[in-house]
Amino acid sequence: MSLENCPCGSKLSYSQCCEPIISQKQLASSPEVLMRSRYTSYVKQEIEWLKLSLEPSQRSDFDEKSVLDWAKNSQWQGLKIIRTEKGGEDDNVGFVEFTATFKQDNISRTHHELGEFRKVNNQWFFYDGNAVKPAPFKHEKTPVKRNDPCTCGSGKKHKKCCGA
Repeated sequence: MSLENCPCGSKLSYSQCCEPIISQKQLASSPEVLMRSRYTSYVKQEIEWLKLSLEPSQRSDFDEKSVLDWAKNSQWQGLKIIRTEKGGEDDNVGFVEFTATFKQDNISRTHHELGEFRKVNNQWFFYDGNAVKPAPFKHEKTPVKRNDPCTCGSGKKHKKCCGA
């Protein structure tokens, strides 16, 4: 039994967390659990599980080579589950918003997605995901008004200095 921590960040050992799901000895109990196993599959380069965990209608355009290249050429740094919606025992659909951080070509990157999961024959599958756009930047300071002192420190009014 492996005592190695699971890459998904659950604080359980790999053998108690994602390994039984990836090796198909156990079904994922929720969309979040399936999402964690999919992230771990990238870390462990278990590409077959990534394909098998797709909802069957979504498998036709799965490109194993490019997924394997991405998995191999990335240093996986962590998974953060931001929120889950639905995905309970009585649901047939569920959503997981997450970020996966990784380094590629020595550049830190974050993949932020809202994943849709569907239950087929009492088994959860990943159906589709949409990238989550970053929140728009909000300027916290009030803008400089024409008659305010200039922010450059000249002592002149903004309209006669940098605002001209």
